Amino acid sequence: MPCSAAEISSLFLFEKLNSEQLGRLCSEGRVELFDPGPVFTEGDPATDFYVMIEGTVVMSRRVGSDDIEVSRTSQPGVYAGALRAYVGDGKPQRYINSLRVTEPTRFFVLPAESFANVMHEWFPMAIHLLEGLFLGSQTFQRAVGQRERLLALGSLSAGLTHELNNPAAAAVRATSSLRDRVAHMRHKLGAIASGPYDGDALKVLVDLQERTAERVSKTPALSPLEASDREDELADWLDDHGVPNGWQIAPTFVQGDLDVDWLEQIAAAVDEQEILPSAIEWLTYTVEAELLMSEIEESTNRISHLVDAAKQYSQLDRAPYQVADVHELLDSTLLMLSGKIGPQIEVVKEYDRSAPRIPAYPAELNQVWTNLIDNAVFSIKSAGGEGTLTVRTAVVHDRLLVEFRDTGPGVPTEIRGRIFDPFFTTKPVGEGTGLGLDISWRIVVNKHHGDLKVESVPGDTRFQVLLPLTATATATEPDTVPDPAQEPS
Repeated sequence: MPCSAAEISSLFLFEKLNSEQLGRLCSEGRVELFDPGPVFTEGDPATDFYVMIEGTVVMSRRVGSDDIEVSRTSQPGVYAGALRAYVGDGKPQRYINSLRVTEPTRFFVLPAESFANVMHEWFPMAIHLLEGLFLGSQTFQRAVGQRERLLALGSLSAGLTHELNNPAAAAVRATSSLRDRVAHMRHKLGAIASGPYDGDALKVLVDLQERTAERVSKTPALSPLEASDREDELADWLDDHGVPNGWQIAPTFVQGDLDVDWLEQIAAAVDEQEILPSAIEWLTYTVEAELLMSEIEESTNRISHLVDAAKQYSQLDRAPYQVADVHELLDSTLLMLSGKIGPQIEVVKEYDRSAPRIPAYPAELNQVWTNLIDNAVFSIKSAGGEGTLTVRTAVVHDRLLVEFRDTGPGVPTEIRGRIFDPFFTTKPVGEGTGLGLDISWRIVVNKHHGDLKVESVPGDTRFQVLLPLTATATATEPDTVPDPAQEPS
């Protein structure tokens, strides 16, 4: 259609241009009439810059498998398309959204190359400023994003180190004590062997040692009251049978689940009263050694469990995309963050164990869990430090729900629509970058084709992650936050 300089000068974008500039636009551009339907599609090469003259346009963006309407307007002069053609970042430009019209609509269309040329010639200073704004914001966001990940890594490392230190220190202490008990056991065995005891008595003692060790390995848990009563009974029995320091030996025997009936069996088996004190002392070392070995086993198992959780969290030795059990990912993240959560916050798990494994990027989902748990913990601690964090899973239609519920003060209504915006944070300066929820949103929505939303009232805030149960086409996660200039204008 013919291009009229007078007509395009009435559009707010061109109203300050002179006649020569308007003539150049008309000579290099064109006016096109579009019937109802698509104008351009998200992801296609950005070849043209569009300015609406009259009609109605609808802007949309693809989120997962759905096209989400961003804006709808009939205002003349709105523009879209190759908005960044003039930015010299050396990257091929593509449409970041889709545009369609709902009625016959006329556009002034300028090729991207012509748009870039006139911008550089007519507004050189503005171009430098815009390049600095766009490229600088990308660099800034990448730097802050890396800083966010480093801070999270440092926090996790500190928590993991703390968790590893306790069982490691316990294993070291138990090993040192075990060495001492074994030395005493060897000494006592030598004393018994050199005494006036025949071979049959020694065989009985060795058999008692084996049976005692086996009994200790099956020690049941006793309440403090039950343990105290049994200690008194054992101490009285030992005193009555001439065993010195019975009050010191009794607690060890109680820990090993030895009772009066067991001591009666020992006394009957030994048969010689003069052997009994030495036998009891020798068996005491046996019980202590078995208890210490159990402590070492428990500590090393705890260390192994922590290392497995760290590997599960980092997914270091696994494929980036795999079918994963969300509950394993949640457990590993909670364990990694247990030091930060602290004892004052109760963690409640309401897992639907019947939920299926889902195709996902586990390492990145762990990053989402970390961000959401960190926010929940901060919210609870800001309200006094005590509260409950509930992690719930459920199958909702064709998606898996992962919900994080905290008892903090909640998200105020006036900021609820901004919490997923980049760099928006309610944390004090230095405690947050404002990228945690933005990164989480992009991982869940862009990469997993899911949804992330929040429901909040004081005392009950719920961040809900919805993930598809079946694989979908993988979306490309944007490296940076979309520039405001590329949004509907």
